[in-house]
Amino acid sequence: MNQNSLTLTEVQESPWHELFQELAATADGLSAAEAALRLERYGPNEIKEKSHNPLIAFMAFFWGPIPWMIEVAAILAAVIHHWETFAIIMAMLLVNAGVGFWQRQKADHAIALLKQQMALLAVVRRDGQWLQTPATELVPGDLVRVRLGDIVPADLKLFQGDYLLIDEAALTGESLPVEKHPGEVAYAGSVVRQGEMDALVVATGTSTYFGQTATLVEEARTQSHFQKALIKIGDYLIIVGLALVAVIFLVALFRHESLLLTLQYALVLTVAAIPATLPAVLSVTLAVGAGALARQGAVTRKMTAIDELAGMDVLCSDKTGTITQNLLTVGEIRPLGDASPQDVLLCAALACRAEDQDPVDAAILTKAGEMEGIPALLEKSRVEKFRPFDPVAKRTEAAVATGDGLWLAVTKGAPQVIADLVRADDAQAAEVNRVIEEFADKGYRTLGVAKAQTPGNWEFVGLVALHDPPRGDSAATIKAARELGVDIKMVTGDHLAIAREIAREVGLGANIQPVAAILGKPDREVRRLVEGADGFAQVFPEHKYQIIELLQEQGHIVGMTGDGVNDAPALKKADAGIAVAGATDAAKSAAHIVLTRPGLSVIVDAIDESRKIFKRMKSYAIYRIGGIIRVLLFVTLSIAIFNFYPVTAIMIVLQTLLNDVPILSIAYDHVRPDREPEKWDMREILSIATYLGSMGVIFSFSLFFVGLEILHLNHEALQTLMFLKLTVAGYLDIFMGRTRRFFWSLKPGLLLVWSGLLTRVLATAIAVFGWFVTPISWQLALLVWGFALLELLVTDPLKVLVYRVLDHRGLIFPRAPVTTA
Repeated sequence: MNQNSLTLTEVQESPWHELFQELAATADGLSAAEAALRLERYGPNEIKEKSHNPLIAFMAFFWGPIPWMIEVAAILAAVIHHWETFAIIMAMLLVNAGVGFWQRQKADHAIALLKQQMALLAVVRRDGQWLQTPATELVPGDLVRVRLGDIVPADLKLFQGDYLLIDEAALTGESLPVEKHPGEVAYAGSVVRQGEMDALVVATGTSTYFGQTATLVEEARTQSHFQKALIKIGDYLIIVGLALVAVIFLVALFRHESLLLTLQYALVLTVAAIPATLPAVLSVTLAVGAGALARQGAVTRKMTAIDELAGMDVLCSDKTGTITQNLLTVGEIRPLGDASPQDVLLCAALACRAEDQDPVDAAILTKAGEMEGIPALLEKSRVEKFRPFDPVAKRTEAAVATGDGLWLAVTKGAPQVIADLVRADDAQAAEVNRVIEEFADKGYRTLGVAKAQTPGNWEFVGLVALHDPPRGDSAATIKAARELGVDIKMVTGDHLAIAREIAREVGLGANIQPVAAILGKPDREVRRLVEGADGFAQVFPEHKYQIIELLQEQGHIVGMTGDGVNDAPALKKADAGIAVAGATDAAKSAAHIVLTRPGLSVIVDAIDESRKIFKRMKSYAIYRIGGIIRVLLFVTLSIAIFNFYPVTAIMIVLQTLLNDVPILSIAYDHVRPDREPEKWDMREILSIATYLGSMGVIFSFSLFFVGLEILHLNHEALQTLMFLKLTVAGYLDIFMGRTRRFFWSLKPGLLLVWSGLLTRVLATAIAVFGWFVTPISWQLALLVWGFALLELLVTDPLKVLVYRVLDHRGLIFPRAPVTTA
């Protein structure tokens, strides 16, 4: 037997019973031992991604605009025989490549671990029992069951069940779902939109239709608002750097200085202006944040979602399983006509299937098991045909052979659907609606039950009330979310009275609107209603999409929770789509974040963590812009006005190297998240960064004056003095830029402190011992440290005043539209 011996045509045209024989499959499924043998023979049911040669991956970090500039500078240093400069430039190039390569490997490993957590499960029949197993362990000859919300785990030959409605857009690009019946093939990677069927696995892994035809490409990474802002900052820094370098270049030409030396110096200075660590800092910070979120129960499928969470100000939350426990119990049973409570519960239980692990079925079967006499009747009855629930029919149905040898059809589902099925008269319909309202006022969800003793002759048996109580932490979590500036709006398909009762219990608010309130009204009124509502009831999937779109049009950053296949469009539309614990495979695939623990508290933790990440990136942006202004403006003014090169090319490279490596530790910095959604305010960032950089220039010229006019240092010693000053004082910007208050008001992360301190000590050793530079005395080194500390103590209190001016006057930079994170 060889899996590859079955061609696609054979699979499509061969009857399913012939494929059973071909694959030695049985009605009880494969044994565990046989499945293990086949797994060893065929391999895992997965499409392995193309592995990359580590050496080629490492060499790729030497290709691109930033590496090119560094490489050209190194070549020019060699041409003019500045071998020390050449060695340091090459070291910087290798360190940047090494850090980038290490982070890429670390990120790939993290993604692999996340994929393991996200692994799909399949319902498979082994040794006569239906059980769940990882989809990667499926083998040809397995019997599986696929149902609403599943991603088809392998190529399947359908053989039992009514039909499936399958979305094959991922395979064919066709947007309309395709109906499949017994004898047809369902292909791996497609999504079940309706129905439930049993099927035979005919191909797995690379032998599937998808595996044979798909071209593996790297996922396109969507840029978040925050990433776009950082890229703009990078562009701004490069433009400023190039402009100042052009000034140096023109001055050198005017003074008839060596063109080659000037060009080499200008290129190295440009390297200092380029935010070379921007991608690495972004990757490290997001990777660390994703790891923290995963430990808290929120697996990030798209890193950009972390950014969006920081600015999210509205969360549209599903009720079931998020605000409530998703642990249904039978609250009350209300018979109709001559039926008894036992009759209602027996018919409802016969319309359930335990192996589907449906919460409604589980609640009914649990209650049926507790009621005297029903377990024995269930044991004697045999379900001959079962029609699973789907969102269109809104009911399940079973054909049953009873213990008395009689035929019986039973169904359970939405009460209105059951009422239409039995053709209820006005009196019965009124009674049903009265009971529904009564149950809804208690927060109960109502299920209708009917039976037919002859085909098509349905009669209403009764109503079952199901109760899904709120989670114990929902009220406190909703309060906590609101304190973080996030407006929670409950969005549920349940009855309006149920939604209002649950909202009352968790303190959500009384303004719960039926979705009909926003349909067919003017746009302005609809937007007002959507913004003001605390939630919406009787909502269909298309309404969720519309609600999110309306909120986004009002400028809100919107999160959305969901669990079903029909939530997928809304999860994709949201800025932060969140699949809750227990969500279908289709919902997980559409979401940006997948929760592994139930409840809203995970989301609140994720918001808190994302805002910490935002704070770290904001601190880095202020530090990087301020550092560029500090170095380039000081060097440019020194050359243009005083005809003095304050630092050598090798010093600039050393200073860049000593600053770029420790700044990676900002990913682990201790920060205090804001209590409001984060906004990327470029006015504030540029103002504070410009202030810090300008103060650095003032203090640098002050020390320059002391060294030149008071200490009478020679040119080379003065250069080393300024190198040490720029290196020691420049790094202190990170401590001033990470808080709006005094720098000591927020304790920094130990790694940030120690990595910065050790590299400052290294810079001091370079200056004192004369490694690559002219040595200076320990007394001069201590003078530099004293100046750096003085700059910190003077600049930081004034920074607090600058923030107050920005908050109240809008000075320094005009207030511009903010970009949300």
